[in-house]
Amino acid sequence: MSSTAAEHVHDLVGIGFGPSNLALAIALREQGAGLDAVFLERQSEFGWHRGMLIEGTTMQVSFLKDLATMRNPSSEYSFLNYLKERGRLVDFINHKTMFPSRLEFHDYLEWAADRFTDQVEYGSEVVAVRPVTEDGVVVACDVVVRQGEAVTTRRARNLVIATGLEPALPEGVEPGARVWHSHELLRRLPELDSPRRLLVLGAGQSGAEVVDHLHQRFTGAEVCAVFAKYGYTPADDSSFANRIFDPAAVDEFHHAPEDVKRMLLEYHGSTNYSVVDLELIDELYRRVYQEKVQGVERLRILNVSRLTGLTAHEAGVRAQVEHLPTGERTVLEADALVCATGYRSRDPLAMLGELAGHCVRLPDGGPDVDRDYRIATGPEVRCGIYLQGATEWTHGLSSTLLSNTAVRAGEIVQSLTRSAALVTA
Repeated sequence: MSSTAAEHVHDLVGIGFGPSNLALAIALREQGAGLDAVFLERQSEFGWHRGMLIEGTTMQVSFLKDLATMRNPSSEYSFLNYLKERGRLVDFINHKTMFPSRLEFHDYLEWAADRFTDQVEYGSEVVAVRPVTEDGVVVACDVVVRQGEAVTTRRARNLVIATGLEPALPEGVEPGARVWHSHELLRRLPELDSPRRLLVLGAGQSGAEVVDHLHQRFTGAEVCAVFAKYGYTPADDSSFANRIFDPAAVDEFHHAPEDVKRMLLEYHGSTNYSVVDLELIDELYRRVYQEKVQGVERLRILNVSRLTGLTAHEAGVRAQVEHLPTGERTVLEADALVCATGYRSRDPLAMLGELAGHCVRLPDGGPDVDRDYRIATGPEVRCGIYLQGATEWTHGLSSTLLSNTAVRAGEIVQSLTRSAALVTA
């Protein structure tokens, strides 16, 4: 094991380099914080949900909620400046949309990330975090990183954890050669050779998009959508409901009583969870109806149903599907099962090791996170541990979404700057 810890102490080590920490890197540069920051990313290059960059799919948030505009409308890292540099600004304006394609927005993120290659170490997996103590005070932390065969250490006065979400599979379902989570879709589809039947679990936006894509791509295959609802639920993206994603709503949510927080999450879950754009719902229904007219039903909606058994084999899967109102069970042979069953936040404390014992926990076991996204710790901890994502129960529904990414990054930079000033005072 080699170490750089004794040679250099960073003001900040960012774990992960997706949109959240990319926005943080931009805010650090634009706000002139003068902090020494390095970001560690496990992937070999920048990438954000590459497996779901389906042609024709669009973003579900306005392009104005990019990496910088909500914090700094004149930022050179805005989506509009990206369009100008790509020579498409006028064309985009003429397109008359607030929602760019997912492919284009990913290209924007890559364009921004390319400006920080000197601060990012790709192919770097964080394997441990260790406290550095002086006279019983945790003044810094050592971040142990595996880079290929080498193991190195980065010492930091502050950590910002932004490790994103991890795919969630139904209980009892294991990934395999013919059982995939939707985040792998585009990478795994070339493995299929003229499939006859494909199954898709899930009633959210990803599930509907996967069904739509498979139905169009494999014109000789039957595509079965399996979910427990009667139908896809439209996303509530109305103007008033979208206020739950306003920057001011984060402040209100954080200081609200616990019962109010639970109420707000329940009321407005339909803005984000297990919901689908109405236009896509209408299109899928149109196809189902048209196929009934034609007498060839390739798109099957197995609604009010659940998967009760699954056996995977080399050539595909055998799935048992139960119709919930009647209890009737149907066995379906399929070439593959795609689980569009969402994501869950990674436990941010799992990687902190001994440091986790210094963190204040909520009754549910999760970390207590202050308004500035710093994890609450005991007075013996001077090292700052900040969290991007996994803060829905403390900061509201926008925690894992792009809506407040730019503003949140600016707030974290302000907090880091205040902490640095206190140390040097």
